[in-house]
This record gives sequence, structure tokens and C-alpha cells, in this order.
Amino acid sequence: MTAHRLVGALAVVAVGALALSGCVAKADTATADALTVTSTADGCDVSTAAVESGTLAFEVTNAGDDVTEFYLLAEDGLRIVGEAENIAPGASRTLTVVAQPGEYFTLCKPGMVGDGVGRAGFSVSGETVAVDGPDAELKQQAVDLYAAFVKDQVGQLLPAVEAFATAYESGDDAAAQAQFPQVRAYYERIEPVAEALGDLDPRIDYREVDAVAEGLDWTGFHRIEKDLWVPAADALNADGETPAWQDWAPSTPAERAAYGDQLIADVQELFDYVHSDDFQAALDAQGIAGISNGAIALLDEVATGKIQGEEDWWSGTDLSDFAANVEGSKMAFSLVEDFAASSGDEGAALTEEITAGYADLEAALAAHGSLAAGFVDYAVLTEEDKRALTDLINALAEPLSQLTATALA
Repeated sequence: MTAHRLVGALAVVAVGALALSGCVAKADTATADALTVTSTADGCDVSTAAVESGTLAFEVTNAGDDVTEFYLLAEDGLRIVGEAENIAPGASRTLTVVAQPGEYFTLCKPGMVGDGVGRAGFSVSGETVAVDGPDAELKQQAVDLYAAFVKDQVGQLLPAVEAFATAYESGDDAAAQAQFPQVRAYYERIEPVAEALGDLDPRIDYREVDAVAEGLDWTGFHRIEKDLWVPAADALNADGETPAWQDWAPSTPAERAAYGDQLIADVQELFDYVHSDDFQAALDAQGIAGISNGAIALLDEVATGKIQGEEDWWSGTDLSDFAANVEGSKMAFSLVEDFAASSGDEGAALTEEITAGYADLEAALAAHGSLAAGFVDYAVLTEEDKRALTDLINALAEPLSQLTATALA
């Protein structure tokens, strides 16, 4: 995160052209009997793993001891096609989605945190389904799916941060270093949500140079990062002028405990917020404009910091943050893509251009690694590499900047 504050912008991730929870398909594509799902402490049993496209109803029963959730995820394992949440022990809930042909995953999340259990493939065959429904209803469903994605990412972020902080506080620096880029990916996909909450993002994610510039106590990911990757004696801070050791020393065990516990508390605050009525009300008020602006904001995060190698100054893991921001931006776009494409020939051409831009950028990033396997240290990139990525970001940013107005047309 840079000192440039993107207050009020929303990062949105969901389904795009896949399915919208609660949509009603044309009568001749509706499916018959409901599918059954049984959620337990360690399983997520779905009655079938292959269906025809159309309106699907999942009858989810919680046979475990904790409140649970059920997800239908897109093929990438991130985008939420539909979810049923807050299912109490012994209770049931129906999730209705319009499922287009493709490959999906089913997943239950007892306790509503962590990676979930019982992830399994789910195939939908048949013809593409036409979706009918009032425009306002479809837009609200898009907003609701965004809310579901954010809750899912923060639900995975919280236990990941707890494990990361434990390793850091105990002095297991090798484990904490390995976890650092993976943990941050959950945050980077939905970063503008925290940015809209006053001083929460600065506490979680400010770089040293930003905290100093604004007169804030420096805490969070990047304060811990500097402990984990001790700077060389001749290293400079991100401002390129201040010696890295000036007015700074590695944290004591007590200080590590304080920084780790503070990060957990701040992420817990974020978790509580995204599960509150205030969060849903904020999303409802901005509607799909907030979704579209979130796609733009996340690409701006890349352009104003990650591409310069200024985000993860000590670890060199900037490309992981870069990739997570792009994932969030792309999936935000996918949620409003149909609204923009349906606005006429210009809208259709715009969405095609944006889609191609994401594909080019992803291909260029893939040459340097992946979120799953890790990326090369940012210092390994040549100036030519950096210019190529910058050019692709700029080529995508121009049409993406037109997305909000086009989607609302």
C-alpha cells in the first residue's frame, strides 16, 4: 500500500458470466429436484458431482457442531458462484443458483473461517442458460456475491495471520518468511475494503516511509517484514535516502509479541467489520459502481507501488502482491462485465479489450512465477522486464478506466 489513499474504493471479486445466486433462469432450463449437501466438522457431502446446466437448488444441512457455510466456487477456486452462510447446527438452508456449463468446486466451512473442508469437483454440462430478471435485482445479486467473496477472503486471512504471527513471535523466521507472501495475498485481493476504514489499513499495511510521512506508529505486515529480512548495513529505506538502520533496530521478543498480537487484533477488526450490517449497507449504497471502481483501484495499487518494487521493500515479494491485486481486479471486472457488454457495441468492444488486457498481463506475470509456487525476487527483474509489465498495466488501465461509466450506461 502506498501513501496514496484509495478511501471508499471497493475491490470486488465474484462470478462474471458464470452464475448469480438467486437468479431465475428461463423455465425450460430449470432443473428438477434439489441437490442435498451435508456439512460436518470434516466433510462436505454433496449428493452428486455432475448435473445439467440450469437452476440448481442445494439443500444444505449442518450436521456438525459449529455454524457452517456452503460454497459453490468457480473453476479457479476463488470466485464465488453462490454461498449459503450462517447455517446453525441442525439447521438447513437452500442455495439457488443458475449454473452455466463448466467446472466448479463445492466446499463447506464449519466455523466460517479457514480454508474449509470437503472441497470437491462439481461438473455442469449442457447448454448456456439465459438469465432473466429485473436489472436492479441482478445488480444487487452482484453486490451480494462481492460481500460473500470478501467474507471468504478475510475468513481465510484471519487464521493465516494467526499462524504467521505465531511463527514470527516465536523466532521461527524461516517459517514466517515462507508464509509472508501467501498470507498477504488474501489481503491484497480485497485491500480497498480496509482502506475505506480510516486508520485500519495504515495499521495493517503501511510501509515505513508512509508511516513516517504521516507521523504514525509503524506496525503491521511491513514492520514485521523488516524484522524477517534484516537489511544490510548499507541498505536504504524506500525513500532511497534514509539509511535502513537509522533510528531502528531489530525487535526484541517482547516487541515481536506486541507487533504480532497487534496484527492479529487489526485483522480481527477487519473480520468483524465485513460480517457487520454496516459493511453490507456500504456495499448496497455504492452498488455496481463500487464494484467497477474496485477493479480500477486494485490495478492502481499495482501501478503506484508494486511495479516500482516499493511495496515489499525488504522481502522482494512484490510480484506476489502484484498478482493478488490483479486477481482481485480481474474478478471485480468479471462481475460487472455483462452489464458493460450489454450497453451496446462500444460496451461489448470495451469488455473484449479489457479481457485481452488481463490475459496479456497474466501471461507476462506467469513468466516470473505464480502465487502458488512463488515468484522470483523483485530484484531479479531487469529494467526491460519492468518496462514490459508497466506497458501492459498502462494498456489495461486505459480501457478499464471507462468501465464504471459503461456498466452504468
